[in-house]
Amino acid sequence: MARFPDRANAGAILAERLLAGDDRTVDAFRPPAGWGSVVVLGIPRGGVPVAATLARALGGRLDILVAHKIGAPGQPELAVGAVAADGSIRREVWADMYLSDVAFERAAAEEIARARTRSVALRSARPAIPLDGTTVILVDDGIATGSTMFVAVVAARGAGATHVIVAVPVASTEAVDVLASVADAVLAVRVPGDLRAVGEWYERFEQVDDGEVRRLLAGFPTG
Repeated sequence: MARFPDRANAGAILAERLLAGDDRTVDAFRPPAGWGSVVVLGIPRGGVPVAATLARALGGRLDILVAHKIGAPGQPELAVGAVAADGSIRREVWADMYLSDVAFERAAAEEIARARTRSVALRSARPAIPLDGTTVILVDDGIATGSTMFVAVVAARGAGATHVIVAVPVASTEAVDVLASVADAVLAVRVPGDLRAVGEWYERFEQVDDGEVRRLLAGFPTG
C-alpha cells in the first residue's frame, strides 16, 4: 500500500471516496441535501489539514473537536483512555494496570480541562458550529488504537449529531473494529495489518502548529 504524499493529498483521496459513493456503508448516510450539508470536524492538530481539504472538496463546513488521550505514567504514547472537551471519557480495559480509579479520574479531569482550554484557544473567538440534527464527519490523519476517536464520536453524538461518520486516511484493523461499534460508518483508505506509527504512512508528516489550525479554520465561514 502506497504512502500519502501529505495530509492535503490524503484529504483529497477521502473526498474522492465519499463523492464516488463506492463504499455503500458510508454512502447510506449521505445527507438528503448531499455531502455539502455535512459538518467536517478535524481532530487537532494533525487531523485539521486533512479535514480542511475534505470539507472544501465536499462544500461542507469545517470545525474542530478537541479530544485528548490519557497516557500511561512513564509511557505517554500508550493510551489508557481518552477525553473530549465536552467531558466525555473513555477508559481502556488495561487502564487498571497503570492507574487506580482515583488516579484515572484525576488524569481525566486534567485532560478535560486542557481540552476545553485548547478548544477555545484554537477557535480564537470563532463560535462552534451547532451539531444538532447534522451529519458529522470526524477526521484525523490516522488512527492507531481508536481511543481518542471513540470519545470524539461519543462527544459528537452528545452534541446532537444525527449521524457520525469517521473518515481517515489510515487506521489499524483494531481501530476500525472499535469505531464500528460506536460510529454509523467508518471509512479508512488504508488498513494495514500492522500499523506501528501513523507518520510512516506519509511522505511528509510535518508537525501542525496551533497557528496553522487557526488559519485553516479562518478559511471557512462560521456558523
